This record gives sequence, C-alpha cells and structure tokens, in this order.
Amino acid sequence: MTWQRRMNGALSRYAGIQVKRVEKGRNPVSFSGPADENLVRPPADPRADRLLVAPVFVMSPVRSGSTLLRAVLNAHSELHAPHELHVRRLTVGYGTPLAEKAMTALGHNRADLEHLLWDRVLHRELVRSGKRTIVDKTPANAFAYARIAACWPDARYVFLLRHPASIAASWYEAGGERRTREDAAADALRYMKAVQRARKALTGLTVRYEDLTAEPEKTVRSICDFLGVAFEPGMLRYGDQGVLQKGLGDWKDKIRSGSVQPGRDLPDPGGIPDILKPMCRSWGYLSGGEGS
Repeated sequence: MTWQRRMNGALSRYAGIQVKRVEKGRNPVSFSGPADENLVRPPADPRADRLLVAPVFVMSPVRSGSTLLRAVLNAHSELHAPHELHVRRLTVGYGTPLAEKAMTALGHNRADLEHLLWDRVLHRELVRSGKRTIVDKTPANAFAYARIAACWPDARYVFLLRHPASIAASWYEAGGERRTREDAAADALRYMKAVQRARKALTGLTVRYEDLTAEPEKTVRSICDFLGVAFEPGMLRYGDQGVLQKGLGDWKDKIRSGSVQPGRDLPDPGGIPDILKPMCRSWGYLSGGEGS
C-alpha cells in the first residue's frame, strides 16, 4: 500500500478528507481566468472598497490616436495618463476551497476581489504620479465596458473616434506582413463595434481624432471642460514619453515628436472597404449615398 493510500484511508476515517498527488512541475493552485460575468456587481461600499475617485477611461479603437490623446492629457498637472495598463486582464484565483469559503464569508466573490485588485493597481500608479486623476486608455477596455462601469460607478468616459478606413489602414501598417488589409479591417472593426456598444450604454464625451489633430487647442479645451480641469497650454507640447512600446500604445515616429502633428487626409469614399461602410455612416464619416 502506498503512502497516499494509507494517508487517504486514515484521513477518510477521521476527517472525510482525500489527498491527491500533484504531478511534478504542476501548480496545485488553479487560476481559471476572469471571473464569471454573472458575479459582476458594483462595490458594496464604494467609500471602503474603492481608493480611486472618478477615474477616466478613454474608450477607443486601436490606431485611433489614443496614445496621442493620453500624452496630451498626461501633460496636465492634475491628470496622470500612463501607457496601456490592461488591468482587466488581472485575475484572482482561490488557492484552496477554504480560501473561497473565507472570502465568501467576508462577502466577496471573485469579481469583487478582482475589482479590488484593479482599483489598487491604478491607485498605486496615481499616488506615485503625485496627481489627482488617473486616465486609462487601453483600447481593449471597450470589450469590458460593463465590467469597468460596475467596478467604478463614478467613472467618466471619453470616446475617441476616427475614420474607420483610416483606423484599418493604420492597423494594417502597424501589423506589417502578418495580416492582409482585409484581415486588418475586420479585426479593427471588432474594436469599433465594441466602442459603439460602450457609447450606447455609457454617458461621456465624444471627440474625434481628426479634430484633435486639426484643432488641438479647441478639442483639448472641450475635454478639460468635461473633466473639470483648467486647460493648460503645455498640454499641446507634451514632450518625451517614458513608455513607447508595441502592445502598450503607439510607438511610431509621429508620437515621438512631442507635439500634436497633422493627421492623414481622409480616405476617398470610393476606396472604403464594404465591411467598414456601415460604421462610417454610423459615425458620420459617410453619407447615405457615398461610397456605394
């Protein structure tokens, strides 16, 4: 009889416990990904459960100018807009059934614990900056807008739009030879649809990349008014950025210039991919008869 069988026999007789061997190289603690969406709920006590006050989220598709906008906002004395943080991908797992039982007794489910973690990470980053308000511009946040709204009921939202065909072209160029133009357009459209769903569900300010690059002061003033902070001229000359890496935001030469640069010309209506035309019309970049 092996040690495991002897131990199981004894534990079963006295405590109803079974011991299982953990194979070499395997982690006995299981993390099963993000919490079930059915567990998501607002904080039971916002004052005790949240350190952040009125965080700001830029909801935007990929390649829509969100790194430029976050650089401009980060140049404000009261706003801290770091690189993309992807906090929604931080998950919490129970190491043992007793850990789950203990957290349940405290009134926490997995989603609650993940929200506490997200809030703590963002708050730590804000405190380190010495500023008052944090701004997160991770494009993938649009896919989890409902989760973010539940985590921070007092959050504020800036929706950043850009011509869908320009987004798709920039996304293709950023990917090199890894995908075709058609694949890039289809993938970018997923983000656009997610942002559109967020716009319908949440209240916020909508701005356009084309306005940000053509009339930067007017556009940035409107954002400052929405956020309740005074416009600062230095925002338009944001300077060097500490983190410019693929996957954490734009890393191209234009963003490295340190100031707002003119955007590319709008695409010709006749050259817009069919898959993008409905979104172009929805966002006001294409009238009913154009591009058909």
